[in-house]
Amino acid sequence: MTRPGMDSDMDPDMDSAMDSGMDTNAGIDASAVAAFTAEYGTHLPPIAVVIAAYNEAEGIGEVVASIPAEIDGHECATVVVVDGSDDDTAAVARKAGALVCDVPVNRGQGAALRLGYRLARSGGAAYIVTTDADGQYDPADIPRILAPVLRGEADFVTGSRVLGRQETYDRVRRAGVHVFAWLISRLTGQRITDTSFGMRAMRAHVTGVVELRQPQYQSSELLIGVISRGYRVAEVPATMRLRVAGTTKKGGNLVYGFRYSRVVLGTWWRERRSAPAPAPEPASERDLSAKMK
Repeated sequence: MTRPGMDSDMDPDMDSAMDSGMDTNAGIDASAVAAFTAEYGTHLPPIAVVIAAYNEAEGIGEVVASIPAEIDGHECATVVVVDGSDDDTAAVARKAGALVCDVPVNRGQGAALRLGYRLARSGGAAYIVTTDADGQYDPADIPRILAPVLRGEADFVTGSRVLGRQETYDRVRRAGVHVFAWLISRLTGQRITDTSFGMRAMRAHVTGVVELRQPQYQSSELLIGVISRGYRVAEVPATMRLRVAGTTKKGGNLVYGFRYSRVVLGTWWRERRSAPAPAPEPASERDLSAKMK
């Protein structure tokens, strides 16, 4: 089978392996969705806060408990996708009030977030907010990041530690934020100050249109995808705090920088060749946005 963007003379064994992997992931997702629906039903409130978590039992409870139950008159649900953890992340998140999708296989943050997006969309959520499970992002920033989307001024909003503040002392990571912001701004033609901030807000349907493949370094893929497809993108000042518990899963600075740059360039090349126009906004979202004005 030849998929868009792949050469027709690809090695058949490699193609079969990729198909097998896709089938496996599809099966894992289908089972997870079925279990989640059986536990929580098929209806979610207008706003879904999606968190991917892997071995974050020490900090996930505080993060979930700090997320607002309502924003600007709209009810929120916190959906935690537990990505094959071997600790008590799922139990702690449930106790704190989250809706938990407990996946038995560790596949990476990107795969977990894609599953969370799918759960939010299928549950009828009109808006999705993402944050991390490690406490590095301030839940108090959520209403400010979501506000431009609720008002109908943007389709996708990301927080920015450059416009706001950051508490990290890692000079290499600080420099990397500026380097990748410059690179993506040059590649896409839209000025961006922070390409990897994990707290973002978007119209739910956007996550079903943008092509998402990355298992781990997914933040730049999503950002480049929404810009390439013509969606309205904005940044707002936000805070990047020190991790309160656990350890990073993304590797050291050199590994992170190499893999992140590879995703940036690969996604840009893919999107510049085939990015379609954005899909029409669903009527339910237009109606909800109109009520906010």
